[in-house]
Parts: sequence; C-alpha cells; structure tokens
Amino acid sequence: MTEIADYLATRRSIAIPALEQPAPEGDMLQRLVTIAARVPDHGKLAPWRFILYRGQTAAELGNALRQLVEAREGPLGEARAAMEEARLSRSPLVIGVVSRAKPHVKIPEWEQVLSAGAAAMNLVHAAHSLGFGANWVTEWIAYDDEAKAILGIQPDEKVVGFIHVGTYRGGPPADRVRPELADILTEATVPNA
Repeated sequence: MTEIADYLATRRSIAIPALEQPAPEGDMLQRLVTIAARVPDHGKLAPWRFILYRGQTAAELGNALRQLVEAREGPLGEARAAMEEARLSRSPLVIGVVSRAKPHVKIPEWEQVLSAGAAAMNLVHAAHSLGFGANWVTEWIAYDDEAKAILGIQPDEKVVGFIHVGTYRGGPPADRVRPELADILTEATVPNA
C-alpha cells in the first residue's frame, strides 16, 4: 500500500476536547485551505467558501449564540450556558465550510453541493496530513437561520460543516464500527437479463 492509502485506511476523527493549541496559522493555514479547495468543481464555480472562527471572535460569537438560546428558552443552567458559549472555541480553530450552490444553466445544484462536501473532506484530510487533528460536525447552529446570521452565513447559503482543528497529542484514536462491505457494495446488473 502507498503512504496515502495507509493514511486513508486508518484516518480517524479526533474528539473535539482532545484538540489543543497550536492550530495552523499563517502560511500553514493558507496551505490547509488551498488543499481543501482542490476538489472537483464542474464549471469552476467555487460553490463553497470557508469562514475562520478562532480566538476572541469565536468566544464573542459563542456568547451571542448563548444569548440567542436564552432568548428562546429562558435562563440556561450553568452547564448548558457554558456549552453554548464554547460552541466555537472548544478547539483552537473552527473552519466553517459553507455551500453557495445555486441554480446554474449547466451545472446542477447537486453537483455544487457535492463539491462543497468534497472541500470539507479535503479540509479534514489536509489537517491530518499536516500533522493536526480534525473533527467535522454540524450541530444545531448549522440549521438555524438566526444562528447562521450571527456566524456570518447568508440566508441562501447552507452549512456543510464546522471543522474543528488543533494539535492532537494522544495515542491512536479509537476506531468506530465500520459498515460491512457486503452491506454497502453491490455489483451492477442488466435489467431484464
């Protein structure tokens, strides 16, 4: 097997609490996002974009999310308030991957959405290949219009995911149960043959 195949066969998401400083920045961050953007993109539309959430800005946005939840649900318990406030600061860097798919005369929207998903997966692979850990989540903030507005996401855009990135210093992460190939792989057949 090649080194890339070995990596792909063993890649794991790293639990968000295990992601620590440092996160990529400067040239390394530029390289990470450049790699993420190297995906199939029919029509060269770049139907996605990236948003960086980090540092004080991430903390302030977390505070705004907590206030949004409190406005809807009333006073929150200490643990829930802390969870909402830390939503974007549980890791040193969160990269929002946003789909900008829209109707096009030649390129189906579905292909544009798939390109955005590929950009998110490339981002995860890029983080791991550059020596960082990553975890792709969505959570409620990806589907809530008011939360999206707080996070700088336009009403016509959809969140592909929030990729948490940081340094992982633990041992090999635990694997999860993977599907049996017999359950996900079939051979094509000719109908009525």
